Amino acid sequence: MIDLAKVSKVFNGKRQVTALENVELSIGRGEMVSIVGPSGSGKSTLLNLIGGLDTPTSGKITIDGSLLSGLPDDDLTRMRRDKIGFIFQFFNLLPTLNCIENVSIPLHLRGWPKKKIDERARELLNLVGLGGRMDHLPDELSGGERQRCAIARALSVYPPVLLADEPTGNLDTHTGADILKLIRDVHARLGATVLIVTHDRNVAESCGRVITLRDGRVVEDRAGLGLTA
Repeated sequence: MIDLAKVSKVFNGKRQVTALENVELSIGRGEMVSIVGPSGSGKSTLLNLIGGLDTPTSGKITIDGSLLSGLPDDDLTRMRRDKIGFIFQFFNLLPTLNCIENVSIPLHLRGWPKKKIDERARELLNLVGLGGRMDHLPDELSGGERQRCAIARALSVYPPVLLADEPTGNLDTHTGADILKLIRDVHARLGATVLIVTHDRNVAESCGRVITLRDGRVVEDRAGLGLTA
């Protein structure tokens, strides 16, 4: 499903910084994988490259048989829209839109009819436990509720790949455990390939596979312990 071949990313500024160096990685369809490592190890850079939000300095990234570096901009945009869902630590909800409207954004971009968009948004908000909050704005929600809304938005097109960058990092322990359970439930229900960047050991070990980065390199790739947070 996801393959990286000798992927490197170098940032040039006052000083050259190598964020990733010759990363070789293959992730199968339907796997749930955590990416861990100290700050500055390249975790978020790796996620951004896989999500097509940035481009590698060298190497190749293939998603579902499509080589990202070989895609024209329009095709890359469609790839992100149709095949990849993003969950961010700080939710990234539009503050002037309510839950239904936030979840509906990717569907409007696909040109769906309004009735179909409304039905899908309501279905997903019910799925993540926000059936009673559909008309609420983000600042009327708790942190956990905002993340649930963000997850519903990420799932709006039922993407085969779900990328989560510290999805519990801005939440208290109890709420974080609830969000992790929700992601696990969604993974089991939809069979999506899930990658989670995290500093939380329980989140990492709940995944079937744990990949450790250090200094831009993969230094360990092992099975998770099956913890449930």
